[in-house]
Amino acid sequence: MLPRSAWIFILAVPFLVAAGESEHHWSYSGSEGPSHWGGTCKTGKGQSPIAIRSTSAKSQKLPALSFNYAPTSLHIIDNGHTVQVNIAKGSTLAVGRARFALVQFHFHKPSEEVIDGHHFAMVAHLVHRDAKGHLAVVAVPLQAGAANPAIATLWRSLPHQRGHETSPAGVTIDPSELLPAKLSYFTYVGSLTTPPCTEGVRWFVLRSPVSVSSAEIAEFAKLYPANARPVQPVQGRQVVAS
Repeated sequence: MLPRSAWIFILAVPFLVAAGESEHHWSYSGSEGPSHWGGTCKTGKGQSPIAIRSTSAKSQKLPALSFNYAPTSLHIIDNGHTVQVNIAKGSTLAVGRARFALVQFHFHKPSEEVIDGHHFAMVAHLVHRDAKGHLAVVAVPLQAGAANPAIATLWRSLPHQRGHETSPAGVTIDPSELLPAKLSYFTYVGSLTTPPCTEGVRWFVLRSPVSVSSAEIAEFAKLYPANARPVQPVQGRQVVAS
């Protein structure tokens, strides 16, 4: 069993910087790629993503992830590193007594998380923030299979220009369509996976993948064939499995 004090730490760890904020230009390859990222990305001791092994994760009865997502008008942007969807107020995540608002979600190819030695085709990161600014990110593995209605809607609405958010008239998105039926998860305390790589992010990595079609994966790859940070050292952190 994970000590109560450790679980309280997971619940309470602070977060100070908004997701994706960085003052310096960076990339996923070449001279500005991950091996050249500086600051906390280089010196931090609690970085993400990590390789998770189910055999070494501590199994424990954990609070269920309670999603209360609502359909909302689509606000989508190609920010130069990924496709991101910004979410209006109204969609929330509850984990025990903790409450978080969904603020945005975005995609990586392949999955940044590695589970039992396996990368998934893609991953969706659903970024949540509580009233004090603490972040919780839900990682949803995406594997090739049936087409996904939410992904299909997004790809039909991709902006034609990077850096400009678009809101197509009459188009809505339901973030719950990105969630699997089974919501068991791994959890640990990590960081943003992009500069400034600020630490203190509470991660929930879902164990069940969601299907997207091979064509949908290929469509994203036209923009970002490889936008995943390599896995980082665990540094003695405990991964807990629900």
